[in-house]
Amino acid sequence: MAKKLELTLACGDYEIVRALKEGAIEPDGIELTVLTRMDSTTRHWRFLRNGDFDVAECSASAFLTGHAQGRPLAALPVFLHRRFRHGFIFINTRKGITKPADLIGRRIGVKSFQITAGVWCRGLLEHEYGVPHTAVEWVTERDEDVDFNLASGLKVSKIPDQYKSLDDMLADGEIDAMFAGAFPRCFLAGHPDVGRLFPDFEAEEESYYRKTGVFPIMHVLGIRPEIVQKHPWVPINLFRAFEDAKTAAMKRMENPRIVPLAWYRGAWERQRALLGPDPWEYGLSEANQRNLNVLTGYLHDQGVTPTQLQAKDIFLPVSQGRRRGEDNI
Repeated sequence: MAKKLELTLACGDYEIVRALKEGAIEPDGIELTVLTRMDSTTRHWRFLRNGDFDVAECSASAFLTGHAQGRPLAALPVFLHRRFRHGFIFINTRKGITKPADLIGRRIGVKSFQITAGVWCRGLLEHEYGVPHTAVEWVTERDEDVDFNLASGLKVSKIPDQYKSLDDMLADGEIDAMFAGAFPRCFLAGHPDVGRLFPDFEAEEESYYRKTGVFPIMHVLGIRPEIVQKHPWVPINLFRAFEDAKTAAMKRMENPRIVPLAWYRGAWERQRALLGPDPWEYGLSEANQRNLNVLTGYLHDQGVTPTQLQAKDIFLPVSQGRRRGEDNI
C-alpha cells in the first residue's frame, strides 16, 4: 500500500466537515487525524502560538494580525465559520440602552480586543450606526491570540485573573454591554437584566446583507508553512477535500428529517433565497474577497494591523487550472 502523508487537523465539529472526520471523504494522498473536541479559543491559541497542529481552523483576525506582522503563517481560503454579529451584542437592560448610539461612553466587554467577533461588532457599529470604537471603554478578559500594540487613544483594560467573568460582570451591571463570540451564560440562563441590543436582530442582519453582500467570515484554515514548502501539492488536495465534504453536507442537510426543528425546511429555503445556494463558499471569489477586505479594513481602522491587507495577497493558491477537473476531462 502506498504511504500517505499523515497530518493532524484541528477544527470545530461541524456538519460541513463530518465527511472528513468520519473518513467518508479523504484528501488525495493524505491521512488526517481530525481533532474536534477543543473549544475554539484553545485551538486558536495552540495553533497560532505553538504550532501544535499541522492544519487548524483559527481566528481570522488573529491570523491576519500575525500575517501583517510578517510572521511565518499560511492559510487556505476555507472558511468553516461565518456568523452575522448583530445578534451577539448584549446589553444590561437596566442601563437605559435602547439604540446603538447609547453605547457611546460606555464600558463594553469583549473576551479579547482582537477576537474576530469583536472586530466585526466594532466595525458594524462604527460604519453602519455611527458609534466610534474610540468612544468606548473596552474591558477584556483573555490574552490576545497574537500579540500586537494597541493604538493610541484606545481605552482598554483587562480584568484580573481571579476576578469574575465578563458574563457575570454584564449581569451585575459592572459593564454596560458585551460583544460575544458565543452566547453568554447569563443570557442562556434567562437573566432578567441581560438582553440584545437589537431585539429583532435577524431583520438587522438581513438588511445588512442586502446592503453589503457580506456574510461575515470568522475563521480561516491555517497550515504550517513548512508542510507546504516540503509538500507543495498539499494545499490543493486539502482544499478539494474540504469542498467535497461541504458539498456532501449541504446535500444531506436538504432533508428536513435530519434536524429536529418543525420549520427547518422553511428556514433553509429562506436562507437560500437570500444568501444563495452556497453561503459557506470557499476560495477567493469576488464576494469572498469583498468580505475579507471589509474585515482587514476594520482591523486596520481599529489599530490592530499597521496596514490594510488585501485578500488576494493572504492565502495560498488553490487553483488547479481553469476548466480542469472531473467535469472537464
